[in-house]
Amino acid sequence: MSYTVNASILLTDRPVDERPQAVADAGFTRAEFWWPFQTPTPSDVEIEAFVSALDDAGVQLTGLNFYAGDMPGGERGVLSQESRSEEFRANIDPVLKIARATGCKAFNALYGNRVDGENPAAQDRLAVENLRRAADAVAAVDGVVLVEPVSGTEAYPLKTAADALSVIAKVDRDNVKLLADFYHLAANGDDVARVVEEHAADFGHIQIADHPGRNEPGTGDLPLEQWINRSEELGYQGVIGLEYKASQEDPFAWLPRERRA
Repeated sequence: MSYTVNASILLTDRPVDERPQAVADAGFTRAEFWWPFQTPTPSDVEIEAFVSALDDAGVQLTGLNFYAGDMPGGERGVLSQESRSEEFRANIDPVLKIARATGCKAFNALYGNRVDGENPAAQDRLAVENLRRAADAVAAVDGVVLVEPVSGTEAYPLKTAADALSVIAKVDRDNVKLLADFYHLAANGDDVARVVEEHAADFGHIQIADHPGRNEPGTGDLPLEQWINRSEELGYQGVIGLEYKASQEDPFAWLPRERRA
């Protein structure tokens, strides 16, 4: 199996533009990021600096989040929120610029929390509209839009694989797929083994962390390697995203260096 380092949750003791080199120094050749800028529409200079950091380190960008609002403040996407929808739409062009410069093909579109006082059905209709818009846009670079169930945020409405798959069916685009984060699914009480059996061949991406704790594989009780191996047996051909919180000085000590690249 091949791994990609989520350099927005790992290696955060360094500025964003230094993390690709840190990924390379740790022996990996692939990285993924949440949206690495403060605004949905960074300048060309900011984009060029980010792309150059990846190029200089020899690291392939395998995944990128669309702008998701203030993640440290608890926001988890803006695409389903009427007052924030334009931010998501404005973000599509910068995402495409990065995609064209890096060859990145996978783009995670966090759904957005429910907003007090807004009709959930209206939020869902807007989400479908914006996901279609994003899918049609990234199709130009042979890209895939990922829809992710998330744990730890009560207001986020997609908690199980079934929740996300229901949205994906409504969007009705071949390039919109499930992001199967085994940690989030397990934390929300989903039957991860069953999700793998029924949907692995159609996963758009897999991410891992152990549970409880959201730390390195081996620190909790999830059969992560078993689920990964079974996913691959059933047809998953993508990389495995390492999206966990470091609990020790070397966050990659669990993985022999010869298995990282």
